[in-house]
Amino acid sequence: MHIRLEQPKDYREVENLTRDAFWNVYRPGCTEHYVLNQYRTSPDFIPELDFVMETEGRIMGHIMFSKAELVLDDGTRKPSWTFGPISIHPDYKRQGYGLKLLQYALEKARELGVGFLCMEGNINFYRHAGFGLASQMGIHYHTEPRNATVPYFLAQELTPGWLHANGITEATYCPPKGYFVADENPEAFEAYDATFPTKEKAFQEGQLPQFCQSCGMPLARKEDCGTNADGNTNYDYCQYCYKDGMFLQDCTMDEMIEHCSQFVDEVNKHMPKPMTKEEYKQMMRGFFPMLKRWSR
Repeated sequence: MHIRLEQPKDYREVENLTRDAFWNVYRPGCTEHYVLNQYRTSPDFIPELDFVMETEGRIMGHIMFSKAELVLDDGTRKPSWTFGPISIHPDYKRQGYGLKLLQYALEKARELGVGFLCMEGNINFYRHAGFGLASQMGIHYHTEPRNATVPYFLAQELTPGWLHANGITEATYCPPKGYFVADENPEAFEAYDATFPTKEKAFQEGQLPQFCQSCGMPLARKEDCGTNADGNTNYDYCQYCYKDGMFLQDCTMDEMIEHCSQFVDEVNKHMPKPMTKEEYKQMMRGFFPMLKRWSR
């Protein structure tokens, strides 16, 4: 097993590895390989921390790092860092290779002066590399309430005392914009993904909750989903919003919220505390701008 810097000749192999590693893990299909493809030309990309792990001439792991930001309550922005995607080929998963690759990369990051890392991941794995809950360090996630303990949002001071030395007691983490490139350019992403071998998208246990990117309806089965112009399943939108490659309603976001508010009684069946219609509309006003259809 050998770890080295990624080289241009590795790019396609690494992107295919990343696609294999993330396919159907967090959502039906994946976008991580496109993020990586686009990120190498981003000013936030850190080429000195772009590593591959190989064995017998085969690349079986990869990790990349990026610049990020912490926003203080007074609007001051402080430089920070993040990493990911980190990929291990399915043939080598659960054999300790991911932790070895991460520990190697973290040490190199320390040597380069990276002081503080935020990332999104499973605490049960990343605690072994020194990560803890970011909220316990006063660092908030940009889409969650400030008082929330966010179980998937993690952080680590690579330089002990870095937060204090930089005058940070509380701040909000903003992920690099490049991480959302597939959502911002869906047509370009689909064209790129089509250059890889065909793989079947599927819902499976352990994925993050999926929601219609138009009305917010939970998506848990293929039957819940809409269809593309070619008749294939569209995993971004529900069957009530999208059919044959077209939206079924020509409406504004506010009109969609008003339409959805009539289903508050159905929503309340799954809520620990019932909401009024107005409370539900207020919740949607905070949630809908993050959905793909309305964020453009």
